Order: sequence, then structure tokens, then C-alpha cells
Amino acid sequence: MTLDSNTAPSTDHSEVLSIQHATHQFGSLVAVDDVSITARRGEFLTLLGESGSGKTTLLRLIAGLERPTRIGGISIEGRDVTLVPASRRNCTTVFQHYALFPHMSVGQNIEYGLRVRGVSISERRERAMEALNLVRLPDKYDRRVHQLSGGERQRISLARALVTRPAILLLDEPLGALDEKLRVEMQVELLDLHQKLGITFIYVTHSQEEALTMSDRIILMRRGKIVQEGPPTDLFDRPGNRFVADFMGVENLLAGTLEAVTGERASVRVGDYRMSGIWSGGEAPAAGTQVCLAVRAERVRLGKAGGGGPEDGVNRLPCKSGITIYKGKYIDRTLDTDVGPLTARIWDRDADLAEFASVWWRADDCAVTRMAGEGG
Repeated sequence: MTLDSNTAPSTDHSEVLSIQHATHQFGSLVAVDDVSITARRGEFLTLLGESGSGKTTLLRLIAGLERPTRIGGISIEGRDVTLVPASRRNCTTVFQHYALFPHMSVGQNIEYGLRVRGVSISERRERAMEALNLVRLPDKYDRRVHQLSGGERQRISLARALVTRPAILLLDEPLGALDEKLRVEMQVELLDLHQKLGITFIYVTHSQEEALTMSDRIILMRRGKIVQEGPPTDLFDRPGNRFVADFMGVENLLAGTLEAVTGERASVRVGDYRMSGIWSGGEAPAAGTQVCLAVRAERVRLGKAGGGGPEDGVNRLPCKSGITIYKGKYIDRTLDTDVGPLTARIWDRDADLAEFASVWWRADDCAVTRMAGEGG
């Protein structure tokens, strides 16, 4: 694989990484607890979770920067690297705080990994320029690190990681030090690089927005364990338990009692109301189990009194208006109901909200899931 911008993505989607039963402890703290994951060649895989969930420790186990307390094995491109040091694994890491050498020029920083590998001066320069072209900074070779902006420094970190042509690029919260506008721009840059190169990206973040925007697959971690994994749409629309729903930003979470699961549809008693939604909690538990009904604010609608019910595929509650929060692009309206406050997201700022007396949402637009699960 070369680093020029015309590189075609690989069509080989074979397994490039396998970690089996990894456990890592810091004293009595179990940071990674019997975790197994795989990654395909060319996949954009995101390790998502709150601080202390184990995602960065897992990334460091892949990189060889930490030696696991217990492990079944780690392989990269079919090669067992469990005991192989970081410098001899075919993966490189991009860190949040750049980790550039301030006393070196941009070119020297990018070439560092090639120099320690014994690559000739002429080839080092050629490959560094390829990498600089790839990150759209072809004129920065002779610049000093302190002359670069934060976004430029992060691009140079990417160039330094890519110049060694790794099978896996590991990214440890690489956009965390950037402001919001620059973070969004760099998300586009990373997606463009991933598409051009076709190598495996394993990306660590605590931001569900970043994970949803960039990933082919997300692994959500909590307390050292995997809580749920799958494509972004699964975690967004079909959370496996209440923690996943809450972490993925579902605004309305109602506790209820499961009445029945028939096919994909679950019936739930919430207070004095019978509601329904799509079951997303794996194997259905027994009737009478406490469950969570999760509905996003943008799926909630305002209406007049009366109307359909669960049997018509609609959940409806009488309500009174609460506070209104202006969010620029939309308005969040808090609604007081018999089962607690709910939030409705209103995109039409000119909508007439004077006559509404009920709140409703379609059963197909909400998930019914477990109250707790693995890692919860």
C-alpha cells in the first residue's frame, strides 16, 4: 500500500485483528474485564465509553503499550503478537495531545519512525512528502512544530502514524484537544483518509456524536466490559439496555413493567397507561420484569386531546406545557405528564403550540429494553 491520494480502498474484508479474553488490572482496579473483539480489514471501529470504561486501556493492549494481566491471545493480520513489543506490531497510534517532538522539524517528526527502522534518507523524504500530501499540508516539511495550529499538529500526527504504512491505525481521542468547529472539520478529514487508504481505523472516544458520525461499528464499554456492539443505527435506535439508551442521548426514559413481547413488539405498563414499542433488549425476560421505554425527543409529537392508543401503534399521554429551551436550530419543550416530564423537540419555530393537550409517538419510533445489562 502506498500513501498517495489515489490509493484505492481494499476490497479484502478479512479479519485483521483478534483479541481473545483480555483482562488488565491496575492493582485492584480491573480496567478491562475478559474482553474479546475482532476488527475487519478496512473497518472503522470505534471504542466508545465514559471515562474509566476501559476503552483506552484496550487500545493500549492492542498497541503493545500495556502488557495484559491475562489474555487468550492477540493477533494482527493472523500473526500472534501477544508477546511482541509495540515497535514490532504493524499498528501505530495517534494520541490526543499530538506527542510531536518540539525540537524537530515537521519532516523530522514524520520520518522518525522510518529512521528507527533504518529506512534510507531519500526514501524517508519521499514517504514523508507522500504523507504530507495525504493530510493536505505539502508545504510544511521544514516548519517547526510551534509554528503550527492545533489542527495542523493533529494532521502531522496522522502523517507520522501513516508513513510507516500500518495495517491498523489506532486513534486515542485524537480530536479531544480541538475546538468544536475544528473537530467537525477533522471528522471529515479522517473519514476522507479512511476511504482513500482502506486500512483499519480503531478509534477511541467518549463522544457518541463522533462515534455515530464516523463508525462502521461501535463497541460501547462500561466498567471494563462490552455493553453493546453493532452498527451505529443499532445503538442509536435499538439500545440493549437503559444505560446504552441514556449514553446514546435518548432524552425520554420511562420505567415500566413488561406485559408481553410478541415478535418485535413489546407491551409495557407505565403508571396507569399501557404503551408499546420495539423490543431491543435481546432475549425477552418474563412478564412482570421492570423495563425501560426509550423515545427520542425528535420522535415525540404534540397534539390535541384524544386520538389513538397502543393498539393503533401510537402511544399518547395528556400533558401540560413546561419550560422551553432555545437551542438555535430547534426548541426543546418540556411537557408535564402523568408518568413524569417528557421532552419534545420542535424544529418549526413558527409552529402554533397554544392548543396542544397531548403528547404522542409511534410505537415503531421507540425502544423497550432492559433496565440493566452487561457492564451495567
